[in-house]
Amino acid sequence: METGTTEQGHLKRTSNKSFGKRILKFWPLYVMLLPCIIYYILICYVPMGGVVLAFKDYSFRKGIWGSPWVGFRYFKTFFTSYDCFRLLRNTLTVGFIKCILEFPFAIFLALMLNEVRNMKFKKISQTITYLPHFLSSVIIITMIQRILAPNTGVINQIIGQLGGDPGTFFLMDAKYFFQILFSMDLWRNIGWDSIIYLAAISGVDVALYEAADMDGASKLKKMWHITLPGIRGTIGLLFIMGVGGLLASGFDQIYLLRTPGNMSVADTLDTFVVRIGLQGGQFGYATAIGLIQGIVGLILVIVCNRISKKVTEVGLW
Repeated sequence: METGTTEQGHLKRTSNKSFGKRILKFWPLYVMLLPCIIYYILICYVPMGGVVLAFKDYSFRKGIWGSPWVGFRYFKTFFTSYDCFRLLRNTLTVGFIKCILEFPFAIFLALMLNEVRNMKFKKISQTITYLPHFLSSVIIITMIQRILAPNTGVINQIIGQLGGDPGTFFLMDAKYFFQILFSMDLWRNIGWDSIIYLAAISGVDVALYEAADMDGASKLKKMWHITLPGIRGTIGLLFIMGVGGLLASGFDQIYLLRTPGNMSVADTLDTFVVRIGLQGGQFGYATAIGLIQGIVGLILVIVCNRISKKVTEVGLW
């Protein structure tokens, strides 16, 4: 027993010395890493102390730590409220559209761009698909409002030319909300999301494609049997991280797309938190709902990671 303890101590001291030597040897890299560490500590970890507001009746005069405890009152209030089911339904629908439904399109785009052999056309195509990502939500929503405007919008003018009713107000009709959101978000993010897959595809061994060419494999078969298995790890990691945001519908897009006509489907947890927190002053209640989103996201990531590890042997950890 003493011999084992001594060996463990010796290995620990050796490891510490080795780590110290690595720091001295590569100190410029560690110095460059330091701002990133400080950023995450200040922006991501220090604010976590505010989560305690979910269990307190916050008072400006008493402050966060001086305010009285209320336990799980806000959680009970939310789950027994009239808005709970509607908010969860809308948020899960938006999350499904953004995290699940849109997920394969970036992979398809990356596969198609990878098959383009004309480099000039490929660069132009990539630029066109990337550009929407750099436009703000305000600009994109304004464009959509002009395109879908009744009578004067491009879509309604086309409908009118085909003999339909050109006065349809798409943004005021709840049945069009999810279609508009899906089209807008896909157009904005598909090119940007495909960058990671293109980078992963570039790392696939070229010898595999050469061997497939010798065997007479078509491009479709090479995609299915070489390219997709080669980027399986990247696909799995991005899918797991995406599932974690299932209850995070995004505030700016939803808030700007909301109208009195589509409010029944456009009101999500993110917009509700801003409305009751910043506008209503119920900071504890808003924090509790935000905490629910974070906990559910964490659980989803852990569960998906475990399933992915068993099925595909790909996981975050």
